[in-house]
Amino acid sequence: MAVDIIIPLNQPPLTISQDVPSDTSPSGVKWIKADYQDPAQLKVVLKGVDTVLSFIVAHLDAGGVAQKHLIDACVAAGVRRFAPSEWFSSSFENFPWYESKGTVREYLETLNKYEKVLEYSLFHPGLFLDELVYPQRSSKYVIPLEFTISFEKRRALILEGSEDARISLTTVQDIVQVVTRAVDYEGVWPVVGGIRGNSITIGQLIALGEKIRGPFKVEKLKAQDLKTGVVKSDWKLKIEHPAVGLENAEAWGEMVSRCMLLALQAGEVDCSDEWNQLLPDYKFTQAEDFLVKWWNGKP
Repeated sequence: MAVDIIIPLNQPPLTISQDVPSDTSPSGVKWIKADYQDPAQLKVVLKGVDTVLSFIVAHLDAGGVAQKHLIDACVAAGVRRFAPSEWFSSSFENFPWYESKGTVREYLETLNKYEKVLEYSLFHPGLFLDELVYPQRSSKYVIPLEFTISFEKRRALILEGSEDARISLTTVQDIVQVVTRAVDYEGVWPVVGGIRGNSITIGQLIALGEKIRGPFKVEKLKAQDLKTGVVKSDWKLKIEHPAVGLENAEAWGEMVSRCMLLALQAGEVDCSDEWNQLLPDYKFTQAEDFLVKWWNGKP
């Protein structure tokens, strides 16, 4: 688990982690190892910090305990702004591994129930557009994951009747740029902080894939099968990520397939655009331009 802390006045960013940083860490970033179970220690580390951005892995933080301790430390240290570990979508009914995100939302809401104790924003960029270049890697510090619409394999798994469901897609670089501007934003942060790089339907995304890569094999699955834990396809996703572990890659792949297809139809990956409205001059990367760049000429 890791937490980035941005310090204003052109000072270098400070990162708190419970783990020893790797050699691939960005240059100019100061690291501090800390215990997330010790709010008093975190308070000392956070003294003088203006804004905290949390990237704690949700399924590894049962009950949101680590984030709650971080929030308590922010309040005690006088931190002005906090961004909890969201970085996806506003709704996650179909994503059980994100349960702790809901717990943290409730904790923040209760904290500010009678007066604003800590300004915060839930940053919701939707799906990283970078996922669609898998297995290529378009961002140095973000590991792309296989998605149910694969530009590599020219295949798609969708739920019956979900062609018109919308999905928000935003590049990692655009998210970085928006959050950087949000840190410098002089107004009040919106609690719900949608970042909408692109909004596109599932049908349009598949059509875009076919325009760039050629015909796709599209399999339409039934909701009742997915709800009972069955993915009727010979294509099985693998979620290969350090937070999951190689031994769990196939099991997570099947779970993510089921949950993602149900969530897409329910509109859970279609985000709002609060930060677009607050930063109207920022120009987002368009999905077609980005995907053509990464897939043009690839076999």
